[in-house]
Amino acid sequence: MSTILAIETSAELASCALLAGDTVLVRATPGVRSHSQSILPMVQELLNEAGLVLADCDAIAFGAGPGSFTGVRTACGVAQGLAYGARLPVLPLVTLAAMAEACRAATGAAEVLAVLDARMGEVYWAQYRFDDGKWIDVVAPALSAPQDVAPLAAARLQACGNGFAEYAEAFAGKPFAQGALVDIVPHARELALLGSAALAAGQGVPAAQAQPVYLRNKVAYTSAERQAINHANAQANAQPNAQPNAAAKAGA
Repeated sequence: MSTILAIETSAELASCALLAGDTVLVRATPGVRSHSQSILPMVQELLNEAGLVLADCDAIAFGAGPGSFTGVRTACGVAQGLAYGARLPVLPLVTLAAMAEACRAATGAAEVLAVLDARMGEVYWAQYRFDDGKWIDVVAPALSAPQDVAPLAAARLQACGNGFAEYAEAFAGKPFAQGALVDIVPHARELALLGSAALAAGQGVPAAQAQPVYLRNKVAYTSAERQAINHANAQANAQPNAQPNAAAKAGA
């Protein structure tokens, strides 16, 4: 199995994961405003724990969106900086597919509706089917008002995502919303697992070609967004390629 480093900052939870063999190591921290400061320390912790350096990885995956504009730009910038320095391919992965994978792990569901809060009275959503070991788009990722979410009929469709909690009134009475797992948000753990299959399928791209997924038009960065992105890029240039400490080596 490939060694995949994954980065996810598209929502309020920032997370990193390292898939090494059949083990997935994870780190996570809440707080949107601290995402750009927290990612690289978490990456270094994971590499140290695994007894690896960045160049030992086969690829770097990141949550490409949909999600917070600043968040997906942060993850993309960090992934690009790390991958460029270590000469690794990048795997831009859809956040909603990661939510579907988490839902399948929790329930065994093969038909999943993932709904993520998009703010501004809207949600990102997609419908997936797990078939022959991979996820298939039934309804491609979309942005809409909560009341306009319209999944296709499917046997035992399992809904998940914080959009159901944020817009509970809009989803009240809708059959597909019954029993929704509202605590599922994008996480690097699932990105790492999906990344292994994506790399095997030849979906890795050079760092310069990695791009976020945007479903909402954005015409300009705010001052805070520019600061967050610049900080993330500056940190990424100081790649965590240091050798692991003695304790990490001993536990490897």
